[in-house]
Amino acid sequence: MNIEQIYTGCLAQGAYYIENEGEVAIIDPLREVKPYMERAARDKAEIKFIFETHFHADFVSGHVTLAKETGATIIYGPNADPSYEVLIAEDGQEFKLGKLTFRVLHTPGHTMESTTYLLRDEHGKDYAIFSGDTLFLGDVGRPDLAQKAASMTQEELAGMLYDSLRTKIMPLADDVIVYPAHGAGSACGKNMMKETVDTLGNQKKMNYALRESMTKEEFVNEVTDGLLPPPQYFPLNVKMNREGYDDIHEVLKRGARALSPQAFEVAANETGAVVLDVRHQDDFAKGHIPRSIFIGLKGSFAPWVGALIADVKQPILLVTDKNKEEEAITRLSRVGFDGTLGYLDGGIEAWKKAGKEIDTVESITAEVFKSRLDEHVPVFDVRKESEFSAEHIENAHFAPLDFLNDHLTEFPEKEPFYVHCAGGYRSMIAASILKSRGIHNLVDVAGGFAAIKKAGIPVTDFKCPTTFK
Repeated sequence: MNIEQIYTGCLAQGAYYIENEGEVAIIDPLREVKPYMERAARDKAEIKFIFETHFHADFVSGHVTLAKETGATIIYGPNADPSYEVLIAEDGQEFKLGKLTFRVLHTPGHTMESTTYLLRDEHGKDYAIFSGDTLFLGDVGRPDLAQKAASMTQEELAGMLYDSLRTKIMPLADDVIVYPAHGAGSACGKNMMKETVDTLGNQKKMNYALRESMTKEEFVNEVTDGLLPPPQYFPLNVKMNREGYDDIHEVLKRGARALSPQAFEVAANETGAVVLDVRHQDDFAKGHIPRSIFIGLKGSFAPWVGALIADVKQPILLVTDKNKEEEAITRLSRVGFDGTLGYLDGGIEAWKKAGKEIDTVESITAEVFKSRLDEHVPVFDVRKESEFSAEHIENAHFAPLDFLNDHLTEFPEKEPFYVHCAGGYRSMIAASILKSRGIHNLVDVAGGFAAIKKAGIPVTDFKCPTTFK
């Protein structure tokens, strides 16, 4: 038996490769399917099944392309209603992979079609579950994403999830391995552990949602408490996963067009494309195309694109480091952004040589920031509420990046102000968005809160976010 977890950190997503006796099953594959095919070829094995745990909201699965390329059967659990050919399995149905057996456990609650796949070894012993978004490590899937499609409230879905966990998963043996679809950092849950594999027995001890004495009412209250609004692109990814999408090769072919500075500028003006700069934040600060948006490849790139650009149909033009164009297009496609029109040939240096206009972001060190604190200039913290509540600069204003557009009226129109995050990545995203909205009187604090604390700037854990008036 060969089980490999293929974990993609920027999406906090786990896909799985299972091989036995020359047969392979892939669970929840990413959009780009070549790595799975190459891995099977090295094993001299055939991809037989593609198991989908549900219609994913936070990424576009590669199941449609992989089935087309390999002839493998796509399998969903009960209640799934895709627009392409699949096998809709019944609860309890079994599938043989070599000497192994997959058993379908319908576990609705996160979504109505949510399904856990129980893997049994050649002796028929329960070995592992691939739990999708039904059970995470330290948490369970949020029950609010499928309300509209299911014509149910989040409380009703949470109640179904409670039943699914207690009738299908918790009765399994403690030594069963849990392979979830996501880990810490995913917007599909609240309290996920940093680990990506665990035993069910440990989860019964550590996971609040699996408390044996927990009533359904307690479960519903705890699971629905503190849920933040989901990113706007989630429903659009569900639609693509349900209805199908363009082949990744076509997306790459369309997007990998090298455009001269003149052609790039014309394309931007004629199409209304977002100019997306994916270089390092320090390079963006030193010089970028005016009104371009920074979201760097070296951070949580795809989720931030989805959260902030939101519309997967939005045309995009890329500014990248050399030889990073294909990576950027691929990672955009993972969250359904297939509208890349091309990239700036020669990068920002070619733009400068062509005599085109350049904008910059003033960025200062934490030490310089410390020396200016007595000037009473407003400070805006763009981290998450949990980070802000834990510690922040005294009198800082709270404007989380996820909902920056809701706070635009709070930023001074003329007076200077400072903006920071945890390490410098998110604050530069915020700076680019603010500048694109005509707010240029900002100063970024390089290195973010980590550098601020290191510089000895006093912080407080006062838990009431303030807003600028």
